[in-house]
Amino acid sequence: MSARVGTGLLAVGETMGMVAPIAAERLEHADVFRVDAGGAESNVAAHVAALGRPAAWFSRVGDDALGRRVLARVGSRGVDVSRVLVDPHHPTGLYLKDPGHGVAYYRAGSAAAHLDAVDADGVAWDGTAVLHVSGITAALDATAPAFLDRVIDRARGAGVMVSFDVNHRAALWSAGAAAAPLLDLARRADIVFVGRDEAETLWDAATPDVARELLPDAAQLIVKDGAVGATLFAGDHRVFEPALVVDVVEPVGAGDAFAGGYLAALLASAEPAGRLRAGHARAALTMATTGDFPDVAAPAASDRSSERTPA
Repeated sequence: MSARVGTGLLAVGETMGMVAPIAAERLEHADVFRVDAGGAESNVAAHVAALGRPAAWFSRVGDDALGRRVLARVGSRGVDVSRVLVDPHHPTGLYLKDPGHGVAYYRAGSAAAHLDAVDADGVAWDGTAVLHVSGITAALDATAPAFLDRVIDRARGAGVMVSFDVNHRAALWSAGAAAAPLLDLARRADIVFVGRDEAETLWDAATPDVARELLPDAAQLIVKDGAVGATLFAGDHRVFEPALVVDVVEPVGAGDAFAGGYLAALLASAEPAGRLRAGHARAALTMATTGDFPDVAAPAASDRSSERTPA
């Protein structure tokens, strides 16, 4: 595959309305909430845009107030949302964050789950150097998995690098059901992000080096090991960068932030260690808020904290 001349990122996948307490308190006890937009792929695009690189997001949202709010929020972060389709027949998905205790999804039958191969055929690659996708789309119902398969094929045919975040969501499908499809998708990508714990759960790959044995052809394999750090395999090179020390408010969204920081640095031609450091820096910012994106910069790191970024 010949490299395409482009400077930006195109992320594709579902973004939902997101409701979370403003403060770091349990959902059932909170009185004040934020209604935001949250989705793995658009989160990545927002982090790329925040670091000054061109970023666009493609998906479907419902023809409803929540869909319009999602478009406005993602667009306000500097992401091009002009390609997003408005679906008059299916709703925008929703999820609720319970800080420190996970999330609850209300996304069955959503507009994004009805992305299909025809939508993939309509994706334009103007200015796109990297397509970013995740395993979440493969787990959705309806026609979304066929969309994902087709858009990856089209990107590779157009000379666009494919970035894939494994993003296994146990609430959507079991490890047994997800293992083979996610490994197949990872093997089709140029850039792969996977948590060490994910790799162990899905593929019995307990260390970054074992994960590399499973994915020897990925031009860039990034294995994130929670509070320890992240390891990059690129060709014959192996680079490790420790995670930052940070006071964690909410870890959900840190992986997307890491990928966004890394990809922005890649688009800026940063050296390998710099890409990993950029990923850790964005993850640290995100974990200082209850949302999925640090709209207001918060103190990212502190030598006094006992926790590190679970990027």
